Amino acid sequence: MRRRVLLAAICALAVPVSGQENTELVNGISVIVNDQVITRDDVLRYVSPAVELLVRQYRDRPALLNDRIRQAERDGLNQLIERKLILHEFETAGYALPDSVIEEEIERRIKQKFGGDRVSLTQTLRSEGTTRDAWRQKVREEYIISAMRSKHISESTIISPYRIEKYYVDNLDKFKLGDQVKLRTIMISAQEKAAPSLPKILAQEIITKLDEGSSFADLAMIYSEDTYRTQGGDRGWVERSNLRDELAAAAFGLKAGEHSGVIELDGTAWVIQVEAVRKDHVRTLPEVRDEIQATLVAQEQARQHEEWINRLKAKSYVQYY
Repeated sequence: MRRRVLLAAICALAVPVSGQENTELVNGISVIVNDQVITRDDVLRYVSPAVELLVRQYRDRPALLNDRIRQAERDGLNQLIERKLILHEFETAGYALPDSVIEEEIERRIKQKFGGDRVSLTQTLRSEGTTRDAWRQKVREEYIISAMRSKHISESTIISPYRIEKYYVDNLDKFKLGDQVKLRTIMISAQEKAAPSLPKILAQEIITKLDEGSSFADLAMIYSEDTYRTQGGDRGWVERSNLRDELAAAAFGLKAGEHSGVIELDGTAWVIQVEAVRKDHVRTLPEVRDEIQATLVAQEQARQHEEWINRLKAKSYVQYY
C-alpha cells in the first residue's frame, strides 16, 4: 500500500521520461528493447525506492525535488534498458543456468536478509504487492546480470604506476587540504539536568582538572555525552569547515597541547583540546595512492561497461517513444 501511494506521488511530481525530451508516450510505453516493452509504470516502480529518499531529503524544495526525480527516472530507464539488453544476450547466446543454482541463491538471500525465516519473506513480499514467483524471477535475473557483468568487465584491472602518478599531477587540487587541527572534545548537555547552568559548571570543573594535569582523554570518557566519548573525545584531523563556527573559532585559535575555556553552544557546554596543528597542504602521493588506484579502477570498469552495453545496443532493436 505504501509503495502504491509513493508511486502516485511520483506521477504527480515528475515528467515523462524518454530518449528525447517532451516526446509523447504511446500507450504508456517508454522503450521497446528487442521484443521486450518497458512501460512508464515499470520505470516508476523501479525508481520508487530512490524517489522515497529524495522526497525525504528535498520535500521543502519542490523545484529541486522535481529535477532530482527527473534525473532518477532517466537513470532508472537507462538501467532498465541495460537489464533487458543483458538478459536478451544471455538468452540468445546459448547460456544456461541450472535451477539448482537459483535455489541456492534464494536460500542464501533468505538466510542473509530474513534470518532463514520464510514467513518473514512472504510477509515482506505481500507488503510490497508482489509474489514469490515474481521474486524468484527477479532473483534469477539479478544473478544472470551479475554473472554476465563479471564475464565482460574485469574485476582485476591493473593500473600502472605511471597512470597513478599522472592522475595525481593532473588533479592536485583534489588533494589539497585546508588548515587542520587534531582535536579532542568534551560535550555536556543540559538535558536531564536539574538546572540549565549545570553543563557550564561541570565544564569549568573539567577545565580545573585539566589545569591540574588530568588526561583530557580520560575526562572525556568519564564526562562527555557525545558519540566520541568512547574514543576519549578523539575526532582526528578536522578542517574548519567540519565544525560549527563557535567551535572552529576556538579550535583554530589554540596551539598544539592547549585546551579551551568553556564554550556554550545551543544548551550544551564544550571543552576542546588541540593535540596538533597542520597548515594547509597537498596530500602526498603515497598518502593517496590507494585512493587514486580505486578511482582509476572504477573509471576503467565504467568504460568497459559502457563499451559492452554499446555493443549490445548495436546488435539490438531499441525504440524510444
